[in-house]
Amino acid sequence: MKKGFLIMLALLSGCQATKPAPTTSQQAVNTTYVAISHQPRINAIVIHYTVADEQRALALLTGKQVSSHYLIAQHPKGNQSSPEIYQLVPEDQAAWHAGISAWRGTYNLNKTSIGIELVNKGVIDPSGQHFGQCESYPPQQIAVLIQLVGQIAHRYGIEPENIIGHSDIAPLRKVDPGPCFPWQQLAEHGLGAWPDQKLVNRLLAGRAPDAPVANAVLLPLLKQYGYAISAHATPDEQQQLIRAFQMHFQSENSSGYGDQLTLARLQALLLQYPWHR
Repeated sequence: MKKGFLIMLALLSGCQATKPAPTTSQQAVNTTYVAISHQPRINAIVIHYTVADEQRALALLTGKQVSSHYLIAQHPKGNQSSPEIYQLVPEDQAAWHAGISAWRGTYNLNKTSIGIELVNKGVIDPSGQHFGQCESYPPQQIAVLIQLVGQIAHRYGIEPENIIGHSDIAPLRKVDPGPCFPWQQLAEHGLGAWPDQKLVNRLLAGRAPDAPVANAVLLPLLKQYGYAISAHATPDEQQQLIRAFQMHFQSENSSGYGDQLTLARLQALLLQYPWHR
């Protein structure tokens, strides 16, 4: 009896061994239709300064509260020919560098941008009368930044008008990278928007560049270019927004009080880099 049972068990085991395994087929995906309402996941580069020195910045940016994709040191070390570039967050992951932010209809830019921090002390007095005083950026640091921004912009097809500062996307909270940042130098390498001087001169039409312009004239145009501003903004908030624009495009006047040169440069940018919403 036992022998017969073992023979039957062996036969059953053989049958199980030769039984074909179930196969799974993957459903084909239909790609015939393509939506037009979409954009690349990465469509902006946001530049910051650290305020802190390199070691303190590394500690902060690798902690639990804030992070950035890249940190660029201020000066070369030892035998280095260029300042160090630290990659702290992979580009395919979101870094916590932008916070509450908006630019050209996109909100929460942590999800859609690459953040680059520059070791720099920044503006000496962000809220006072010495606002324009800030630490300059060493040429070697900017050379490294231009190379990095160029690679990222090429990789994701980022438009010049979307290479911006923290103060552009959060003008009521942030002032970095400040009025000492050389935006025009980046633009000369095709990395960032900049108003064409001949067009600016034509738009000035002989008016005195330092003649004042009312906020009511500038604010709708700033919104048209891509800055976010509430319709109920206080006079102080309006001044902060105008200052953010000036820090980027008119560093010789970052007072927050608009003039004819502010207006002409803004009008030139609207013609050169229209925002199709």
